[in-house]
Amino acid sequence: MKKRIKFFSSIHFKIALVFTLTLLVTLELIGAFFIKQLERSSLSTFRQQITLPAYVSDQLTQQLNSSETATGNANIHSVLASVNNVMITEIEVIDTKGIIRGTSDINNQDSVGQKTTDSNLRDAATNKTYQKNPIEQHGSSRYQTVVKPLIDTTDGDNTTVGAVVVRANLESVYENLQRISVIYMSATLLAVLLGIVMAVIISRALAKPISDINQRTVRIASGDYSGDINVRSRDEIGQLATNVNALAQRIEETTNSQELERRRLDSVLEHMTDGVIATDRRGSINLINSAALMMIGVDDIDDVVGQYVLQILNLNDKYQLREFFENDEDLLLDFSDAKHQMIVRAYNTQIQRESGFISGMVIVLHDVTEEQRVNEERRQFVSNVSHELRTPLTSVKSYIDALQDGALENKEVAPHFLQVAQDETTRMIHMINDLLELSRMDQGAMKLDLEYVNVGELFNYVLNRFDMIISSDNSQIKKDYSIVREISDAQIWVEIDTSKFTQVIDNIMNNAIKYSPDGGVITARMKDDGNRVVLSISDQGLGIPKKDISHVFDRFFRVDKARSRAQGGTGLGLAISKEIIEHFNGQIWVTSKEGQGSTFNISLPYTDENDFDDDWKDDGTDEFEDEIG
Repeated sequence: MKKRIKFFSSIHFKIALVFTLTLLVTLELIGAFFIKQLERSSLSTFRQQITLPAYVSDQLTQQLNSSETATGNANIHSVLASVNNVMITEIEVIDTKGIIRGTSDINNQDSVGQKTTDSNLRDAATNKTYQKNPIEQHGSSRYQTVVKPLIDTTDGDNTTVGAVVVRANLESVYENLQRISVIYMSATLLAVLLGIVMAVIISRALAKPISDINQRTVRIASGDYSGDINVRSRDEIGQLATNVNALAQRIEETTNSQELERRRLDSVLEHMTDGVIATDRRGSINLINSAALMMIGVDDIDDVVGQYVLQILNLNDKYQLREFFENDEDLLLDFSDAKHQMIVRAYNTQIQRESGFISGMVIVLHDVTEEQRVNEERRQFVSNVSHELRTPLTSVKSYIDALQDGALENKEVAPHFLQVAQDETTRMIHMINDLLELSRMDQGAMKLDLEYVNVGELFNYVLNRFDMIISSDNSQIKKDYSIVREISDAQIWVEIDTSKFTQVIDNIMNNAIKYSPDGGVITARMKDDGNRVVLSISDQGLGIPKKDISHVFDRFFRVDKARSRAQGGTGLGLAISKEIIEHFNGQIWVTSKEGQGSTFNISLPYTDENDFDDDWKDDGTDEFEDEIG
């Protein structure tokens, strides 16, 4: 529906307003220039009228040269009193020392003999730079001052002996200027009123074709390119109508083409896994896709567009813009922070026209975080495996060489050497088995026999085995330790592989026993934490240094490497435990204080007991006994 245009929004009003404002501005500029020039002329004439005659200046100069100060001051007063100029308010004379020698103001005679406070007058008396005709403000009145140095030309030498200042009230001058301004403003107002009438008449003649063009452009702006404007004249407005018709056709063609290309480009950029950044020739970013924003750690595109590309890529300290543009090699950039790791490989290419002019560049960012992590883990893994296998192999080779060199005939030494070789071989077999198990986990080939079990009873069942080991005379564990249980009787059911879960508890308990002192207490706890159950095993061992806690579950990591190897550890048990618990959708972590022991915690999601029949005692225990037996 066509909206009615208000008068103040119509072209009639705007043309009249422009014409009126133009007339008003022109008259104001002319008036301002006229008033300013009139003010300058009036002030110049006024200064000439208050300027002291030459003979007065000569008399004042003569008296300042007098050696009798009192006589000179009296003569100066007489000279000033003889000046008959009604426009002059005050005349003041000072010598080169800044002392007032005379004033025409009868109310200010006490100031004679005192230093003047007029710094500009002192500068004139001492041949310094000064203002000749400053205007001073005293209260509500303005005064024109004329400052003149008094120069003695005796014997052809020019010597400044003092200065004189003449002050005169300017209010009469500005009152005349104000009356002239009022007359001019009245004439301006009349001219503006006549101009408005003329502008309205002219605007009516121009409004109709402009209104047609306006309606056409509104349709073009809304995407309707149909219909043409009827050209009624051959003047500028007629040419404008013709051009609008041609423009509508070109806009339609261009808009369709650009929209198609924009959709293609947006689709490509948004669905790319690689980041793309485009810049102009000054290095200012003008395009970036979502993948690039994610890689550099920025959420809002407005924070990047228009910014310097080297600053965004953290390359300010390494490259100048020209060097970066000319660099053909890919760059490895690290955008990692405390929350996540992000390593990106950047490839850049110049945007070059056929003439050779470089108008910008495109930078492609490829996320190589996982690749770098895998490469680093592979290097670390190979290094660790090589080191872990070299030690027992070296030990076995040493003992075998000793046996070959004759130790085999020694019945006291030979059994010990063979036992050491057997122990080291067994440890290597355990290590290789652990590596194979980790490899199956990494490849997703580990098979889990998941079932819902009462985790409290299973936990107690595993701990009972360790209590039996303590009471057994044939136990290989030579330490004296006790197990304290803080396990609730709540029926908590979790979905796990009982064999794998038992393997995890066995590994943590064995570590607790290994590193606990003789006579130590191992505390096992279970608590309900909302929709998860938390199992914990605490020992009274040496504890783990704070710097090593984050690496406890790394493969081949040992806090005390020498002690771990001596006790037969492979350094893979906790890594396997972590993988198993994570396959149960659980979490495992450790808290420790050095010298006070460690606590290993396992958190598992559980299902409400009302969803299951409590048949653990009927089938579960027998099954575990069969598997373990």
